[in-house]
Amino acid sequence: MVFLTTKMMQRTALFVTFGGLVTCLVTTFLPFWKTMNSDLNEVENWFSGLWHMCLYTEEVGIQCKAYDSLMGLPMDLQISRVLMLVSVGTGGLALLAAFPGLDGVEMCARQPDLKRRLLVLGGVLSWVSGLATLAPVSIVAYTTVVEFWDQGYPDAMPRWEYGEAMFSGWFGGLALVIGGTLFFVAVCMGNSDQRPPSVPNSLRVRNGAKNYLKTEVL
Repeated sequence: MVFLTTKMMQRTALFVTFGGLVTCLVTTFLPFWKTMNSDLNEVENWFSGLWHMCLYTEEVGIQCKAYDSLMGLPMDLQISRVLMLVSVGTGGLALLAAFPGLDGVEMCARQPDLKRRLLVLGGVLSWVSGLATLAPVSIVAYTTVVEFWDQGYPDAMPRWEYGEAMFSGWFGGLALVIGGTLFFVAVCMGNSDQRPPSVPNSLRVRNGAKNYLKTEVL
């Protein structure tokens, strides 16, 4: 376990957090949150995202159109928009806060306590970003399942299903949560490295015995 040092743990946490942030950013603007195709017309595939509705046909390709009105969207998409933007913002702040706290970075080099606090702040923000990503993806997944099994719709009517962006959102949210946890682990490892070594009990007993013998002789 020679390579498992505090510095390596900090770099790993930063890399995982950055990867999760990029994945969440791409997921936010992908129009593949939900997909639908009709059995009556198999050459048409519909895709729905937070910002666009797309139609794919073999003759034309993919065509996307932005939603006309925000207030006309379902409540789950409105909430998902806000939470995904919060996720991207807090994830970016997590990277900005944690970078000066890394060992080897000249910023705040003479303030080790401030570096540890910046790493803790980066971990907290990364957790918030991860949870803000997992929540909207799970909400949209739940509403999709409920509408898919709704008996009120005719059987011939096409239903929305999971798109690729749902899985990338889950992956990005988990990566952000794991990155925040690794920041906390790095802080704990740094605190243990800076702790002075404890004196063995046998050495304490010997020193006590020597002092006792000196007192007797005196």
